[in-house]
Amino acid sequence: MAFLNLAIQTFEMYRQLGEKAMAQVPEEGLFREPNEGVNSLAIIVNHLAGNMLSRWTDFLTTDGEKNWRHRDQEFESVLHTREEVLQRWAEGWDCLFATLGELQEEDLHREVLIRSEPHTVQQALTRQIAHYAYHVGQMILLAKIIRGPEWESLSIPKGGSDAFNQKKMG
Repeated sequence: MAFLNLAIQTFEMYRQLGEKAMAQVPEEGLFREPNEGVNSLAIIVNHLAGNMLSRWTDFLTTDGEKNWRHRDQEFESVLHTREEVLQRWAEGWDCLFATLGELQEEDLHREVLIRSEPHTVQQALTRQIAHYAYHVGQMILLAKIIRGPEWESLSIPKGGSDAFNQKKMG
């Protein structure tokens, strides 16, 4: 279960990073699109949730790209309040973690399909970790831009490496 546990921990880390980034942004900032073609935090959340619901519903038995998913609509402004954004965020992650909680070590070598392309479960997990990390990184950058100088770093602050290393390594 080592890989599966690591995957769960990694997904949880990205969930928390996204939540911490959104928590620093005022409600109106969740819907801000800094430039044309740049998605807002709310749109990224809607896309991630859509992806998660599609990929993790009936994960072992159906293609990860469900026929009921309308991916292009995930990039439309359909969420209008912080509550809706956080509800959609939770909906996606809850689906993911419910599915992961049912997986067994022997499932890691089973084959699943994503857009008709075969993947081992382990490959599918790795693919989704990379996808979610990509979008959570976008969310953090957007939140940092929106927050400006009031941004509180979610990692080692700029110029803080020596102090961080001293604290960690003595």
